[in-house]
Amino acid sequence: MLKLKVLVAALALTVVGLPAAAEPTTPLPYSAGTTATRFTGLAFDTCTAPTVAQMSAWLASPYRAVGIYIGGVNRSCAQPQLTPSWVSSVTRMGFRLIPIYMGYQAPCTTRTNAVKMTVPSATFQGGLLARDAVQQARALNLLGGSAIYADMEHYDITDSTCRATVLRYLSAWTKQIHALGFLSGVYAHQNSGAVDLAAAYNSSSYARPDALWIARWDGNSSLTGWPTVPNTFWAVGQRGKQYQGDHNETYGGVTLNIDSDRFDAPVATVWYTYTVRATIYSYSGPSTAYPIRSTIPASSGVRIVCQTFGPKIGTTTVWNRLIDGTYVTDYYVRTPNKTGYSAPIPGCSFPYQTTINNLSRRHGPGTAYTAYPSPLPIGSLAWISCQRAGTKVGTTAVWDRLTDGSWVTDYYVATPSKTTYSPPNRRC
Repeated sequence: MLKLKVLVAALALTVVGLPAAAEPTTPLPYSAGTTATRFTGLAFDTCTAPTVAQMSAWLASPYRAVGIYIGGVNRSCAQPQLTPSWVSSVTRMGFRLIPIYMGYQAPCTTRTNAVKMTVPSATFQGGLLARDAVQQARALNLLGGSAIYADMEHYDITDSTCRATVLRYLSAWTKQIHALGFLSGVYAHQNSGAVDLAAAYNSSSYARPDALWIARWDGNSSLTGWPTVPNTFWAVGQRGKQYQGDHNETYGGVTLNIDSDRFDAPVATVWYTYTVRATIYSYSGPSTAYPIRSTIPASSGVRIVCQTFGPKIGTTTVWNRLIDGTYVTDYYVRTPNKTGYSAPIPGCSFPYQTTINNLSRRHGPGTAYTAYPSPLPIGSLAWISCQRAGTKVGTTAVWDRLTDGSWVTDYYVATPSKTTYSPPNRRC
């Protein structure tokens, strides 16, 4: 309890002021040397992070992401492995990381011996622990644009005061996480937290998290057809499901006790270090037409955050965004692929929530282009790869190219500006 009091006292001095924008969408100011990382596939989580050797053995498994408990007043297991070195080693293997923060639990939680939020202080507590979650993530070299999942265990859904308290806590969590340039996720039980978040999905009283990860141990890994959450909620790269609870699995001769998950959602972003094979320049954008920002000597290391497209240099059109927000052609970097993208480096994108229902996705940057048959539901993540000018809609002529190649007007996407481009999104 003394440790908790010290944490509260320290963080109370540093909590960022929550943005005043209207809910359910709230501002998300990404930094230049960041990106979001979307993971689609099977994942697992364990109470204590496995060793590097165990993770190496589990390359023989079907899992390619692992949930890690990065902090929180209710984190129950020691984490001797969670260091920046461990993060670097495991992500270089190709695993994605799912940061979990075990913060305050509901006043009516069913969890034994939990540290609970209080009814009058839930908003303050949600923002406070969001700040700590980001500090813990940064200490592991997890970058802005990462998603951090607030773990909200099962609680008594018949208690209306408790339910409202949980929503205030998670709303403050989301706003503070956003203010610090990270994505907000929530892990919740299908029959409590997920019910309440779905009920508040379009509420102007609560900030909507970017992703929802439910617990429903029915052995079905489907990310649709959830009984308590409509398919149109958290519909575009915003869902995870824990479909099997504690059990043992063995791969590469190593047995771990895990929960099994399926994801199509944002996870952690990290950098990947590679060396350059010649002296090169970095530029302010993905082209030699942009201003030069620095000279990088041959054999130096560069920290790559993500890859994007640009003018062809040598055999490749791939450009790397570095941790300082500048770009270098991939041709002179010792990445594995000299004609295309190199796993495990993610593609560059910045997701923002959509603000209207049935937002048309078009074949080009304008209303004259034909629409795709599947518009975006409200609250979907628009995974933006770049922006350019097009037909004016509302107060802006900016259009967003999404990672699937379709286009949407920026007017109905919760980017920072509604009149011009929103840095650090690149131009198309």
